[in-house]
Amino acid sequence: MRIVFDLDGTLIDSAADIHHAASATVRAEGLPEVTLEQTRSFVGNGARVFVERLERATAGSNIPERTERMRAVFAEEYRKAHDLTQIYPGVAEALDALKAQGWRIGLCTNKPMVPTRAVLKHFGWNDLFETVFAGDSLTRMKPDPEPLEAALEELGEGICLFVGDSEVDAATAKAAGVPFALYTEGYRKNPIEALPHSEAFSDWAELPAIAARIAR
Repeated sequence: MRIVFDLDGTLIDSAADIHHAASATVRAEGLPEVTLEQTRSFVGNGARVFVERLERATAGSNIPERTERMRAVFAEEYRKAHDLTQIYPGVAEALDALKAQGWRIGLCTNKPMVPTRAVLKHFGWNDLFETVFAGDSLTRMKPDPEPLEAALEELGEGICLFVGDSEVDAATAKAAGVPFALYTEGYRKNPIEALPHSEAFSDWAELPAIAARIAR
């Protein structure tokens, strides 16, 4: 049995740290600050798209030279942005329960690998996931199904489940033909019913039972 998780907005609430990195990025260009809510709305398609959205929101357009400067600043800030990040309540207990049920667990995120590894180390999760695919692990990222399919392949054979919080995650699972459990308290932009999913949950204590149902 194989279960793969998204990271930001699913296992962890990292919006405050991403907002901190975004603020440093726009300050370096003399651009106006963005709100935490705006930051959440930019998350989902990887750091490159995040910076493009940030630049458009604060400058009104994307200028290649400025975009690259902002990407460089953001990458440096993002690498160390984990002090304000929090694990969602019940995540650790749910992961322990899933492993006890026999699930092999992996991670598939659009966050670049350097900040992904940094935040995993910060929480003592270096060895928690049997496989980790980040936004720069392959040439394609979610919602392309390739990274999810690669993560599942590394976990072996058997029943599979993908757990995420967003439109991007839902589209990835659909493209891969994988059952999708939607965590409703993350960074999605649309109503729950607008996202294709097999199950939805707001409390992490619910996930082991959802996984058991999928396994049956």
